Amino acid sequence: MMNKELTELQAQLVAAAFQLKHPKREFQPGVSYIPVSGKTFFEEELSAAVGASLDFWLTEGEHTTSFERELSRIVGTRKAQMVNSGSSANLLALSALTSPQLDNRRIKPGDEVITTATGFPTTVSPIIQNGLTPVYVDVDIPTDVPSIEAIENAITKKTKVVMLAHTLGNPLEMDKLTSLCRDNDIWLIEDSCDALGGTYLGKNLGSFGDLATLSFYPAHHITTGEGGAVLTDSPTLSRLVESFRDWGRDCWCDPGCDNTCKKRFGWKLGSLPEGYDHKYTYSHLGYNLKSGDIQAAIGLVQLTRLNQFVLTRQANWEYLNKLLEDLQDFIVLPQATTGSKPSWFGYCITLREGTRISRNEVVAKLEMSGIGTRLLFAGNLLRQPAFAETPRRVSGELTNSNKITEDTFWVGVWPGINFQMIDYISSVIHGIFE
Repeated sequence: MMNKELTELQAQLVAAAFQLKHPKREFQPGVSYIPVSGKTFFEEELSAAVGASLDFWLTEGEHTTSFERELSRIVGTRKAQMVNSGSSANLLALSALTSPQLDNRRIKPGDEVITTATGFPTTVSPIIQNGLTPVYVDVDIPTDVPSIEAIENAITKKTKVVMLAHTLGNPLEMDKLTSLCRDNDIWLIEDSCDALGGTYLGKNLGSFGDLATLSFYPAHHITTGEGGAVLTDSPTLSRLVESFRDWGRDCWCDPGCDNTCKKRFGWKLGSLPEGYDHKYTYSHLGYNLKSGDIQAAIGLVQLTRLNQFVLTRQANWEYLNKLLEDLQDFIVLPQATTGSKPSWFGYCITLREGTRISRNEVVAKLEMSGIGTRLLFAGNLLRQPAFAETPRRVSGELTNSNKITEDTFWVGVWPGINFQMIDYISSVIHGIFE
């Protein structure tokens, strides 16, 4: 069968299967459940996945290379390395900075990394896993990100890295933060897992840090199923990320390729015998955190939808924000960082002091009404069981982190939600506070 005939048959079968497996359902208020997040996809994504499956390359290949190039072009960085999750991206970004190849800028056990107590655990876990000391700062409400003053006050002679996330897509003050890090010779890792498509002062989030990370989990702005990426403008850092991702090997050949360096058996490294196969020479204690070509094929289609996804998230957030303005005696509405245009991951609500109903009661009523909710991830991480006995230094008080742990939740604004659903979410929230 010719390739053209195969493509036409594939398209017909996928179209029929998509209609049967994923029929469009009308929203019924109080009956249909409104997920807090989810994936938005169409026939093209299924067709791309089927096509890549028929190739049966499985590991990273041509689709991965194309996805990395297109992603870096969209965000505005020189390099992008696709990995198997956003959490792996965070681990690789920080681990790359421990490489001996960075000489006097290499970070070592005992060095300090400034982060926040409020967020997702795998922004912080790599700090501890690399033998470094996390320095926790508080966040502001209603932006839910740390102030530059809090970060600056946390800096000591031991500070080597700042590793922070844009909470629910809301940016940090990146112009001030990049200047602060540059002036103090501090690495900046920008966790943009919840922020793809957002901007600060007109520049794309993910393009500010020495390294930046993304997640493509189904809840995120685009999805490849499982997946993530590390972004950088530095060829050196990109090469180190690739090494740590690919078992720690010194070789940079793509899968299925040999002798890219033209001297595969001509190296002399470490105490290995001269001519030891470069494909099996390891310069770092690495991992296998690669993604696959099927995921990348899906991601390529998703990237074509990113702009519309972002516009929908922004419109949904703005509409819900307008509807809830009259409840500010009871709740603190979220607020975008000045100068930013976030690609919102969710709509964050914090109960005011003195509100007679608890966060648990509000969340329970919303869920019983068919409205999905989430807490602001781990809340104050230092109150989580896994972090109870971990190394740390706390800079200042964690007042807002504790407030968020007790009184904050969020609802969805993802592209699978429409204004009819938002009207219903608003009506239920108003009913709770009446």
